[in-house]
Amino acid sequence: QVQLVESGGGLVQPGGSLRLTCTASGFPFSDEYMSWVYQAPGRGLRWLAGIYADGSRPSYLGIVEGRFIISRDNAKNTLYLQMNNVRPEDTGTYYCRRDSTAMRGKGTLVTVSS
Repeated sequence: QVQLVESGGGLVQPGGSLRLTCTASGFPFSDEYMSWVYQAPGRGLRWLAGIYADGSRPSYLGIVEGRFIISRDNAKNTLYLQMNNVRPEDTGTYYCRRDSTAMRGKGTLVTVSS
């Protein structure tokens, strides 16, 4: 069964940090381009960051570049998103996505508030 399970969300203060984790199973994770997408309250899905199967060439949406870092551990079938210097507008539900099929997990909620 193909699964993507996100975790690590929660409440964080502006300027703080958080690390999101996505654990994959049921497909050859190490062969797949993976992304993080997010959905702000009342808004549509938005792509944030992506990374090639071998962990190379991470790419970012401009508003998170320099603050967020996408990485992966293929030995653990795990994708990460390190979120630094978070802002209130980063609030939303974060999903990891297997880009070849557009499949995503159930998401993890991040709330940035003081």
